[in-house]
Amino acid sequence: MKFGRGLCILNVGGRRFSFSADLMKRLPLSRLSRLHRCVSESELLELCDDYDHDRNEYFFDRHSEAFSFIMLYLQHGKLRFVPHMCELSFYNEMIYWGLESADLQVCCQRRLDDRMSNCFVPFWPEEEVRDPEEPGSRWLERMRRTFEEPTSSLAAQILASVSMLFVLVSMVMLCASTLPDWKAAETLDQHRILEAVCIGWFTAECIIRFMLSQDKCEFVRRPLNIIDLLAITPYYISVTVTFLTGENSQLQRAGVTLRVLRIMRIFWVIKLARHFLGLQTLGLTLRRCYREMVMLLVFICVAMAIFSALAQLLEHGLDLEAGNQDYASIPAACWWVIISMTTVGYGDMYPVTVAGRVLGGLCVVSGIVLLALPITFIYHSFVQCYNELRVRSTRCPRSLSAEFIN
Repeated sequence: MKFGRGLCILNVGGRRFSFSADLMKRLPLSRLSRLHRCVSESELLELCDDYDHDRNEYFFDRHSEAFSFIMLYLQHGKLRFVPHMCELSFYNEMIYWGLESADLQVCCQRRLDDRMSNCFVPFWPEEEVRDPEEPGSRWLERMRRTFEEPTSSLAAQILASVSMLFVLVSMVMLCASTLPDWKAAETLDQHRILEAVCIGWFTAECIIRFMLSQDKCEFVRRPLNIIDLLAITPYYISVTVTFLTGENSQLQRAGVTLRVLRIMRIFWVIKLARHFLGLQTLGLTLRRCYREMVMLLVFICVAMAIFSALAQLLEHGLDLEAGNQDYASIPAACWWVIISMTTVGYGDMYPVTVAGRVLGGLCVVSGIVLLALPITFIYHSFVQCYNELRVRSTRCPRSLSAEFIN
């Protein structure tokens, strides 16, 4: 490869763009970054359409004018749609080069959201599912889709409905087990029977899906499958401990760990993400907006450090004897900052001095502003994820949880 010397030429739709190797490495385009890391010509041809070794020129059969607008964005920091070009086509170019809708200007983001809401057009190449030639393999594939894709067939829908029913029953039993009247012996026996039936169903479902999966290692690494294990394992641990130590042993009476393990069954609620588009959209949005979420946490932490220190000084630090004891330390004042910035205001602690009240007003206003700043990016990402999942579910009658959540 000739990345180390001279210029790298990108030929996009017949238009040539020259870059130095260092500039290509710094460009925030995932395709060019991956291109720079290639060590063989076969890897290059997976990312570009052709390659001229002598001239160090890479050919891309893409829209040249769209790429020129992307280059303007990299130079000046503003990305807008190409005039007289379809928004969806330009969005396809953005995805190809490694950009997201959040990189667009706000006005262009609204245009893209409106266009995606009104059009059912896929923004990625759809792969055709080919049935295996062998009858046994075809039967295994049909079984796998029945358990993994709840909308692939009538049997899959029935199986998904039964699984959802067991999840709801488990949640009702978990909530009811905390009631004071739930301690009777007969009620406990009924609860244990229902709990064993639900756990048996979830265990059998998990084992069958594991046996039918094509890649066992990938199956274990999927988040939803990890959640299934976290929801099932505590039951078997508690049963094992009960069997080994006895029903009324000291470990059972003071078993805080066992109670924590039992309450972990609340993770079964997340299993509903396999069947509801809204939960899938939420998961995909959080996955794509982790930078914005981190930025939001940084904003809160910085504001918390500033306002908690000032609140402790104004309410307690200036008069150690007669000062407000609720603000005796900065960590204690952090709690007041959190409930003030989020406009919750429990009233358990509040400033009493004039300076402290002025500071509290500034804290509330700054909290509203800081929390609102990243919301725009998260909102547009949520709209984009929802439209993508809805379009795909409309065109392909199968579940999206395996592709977008796993």
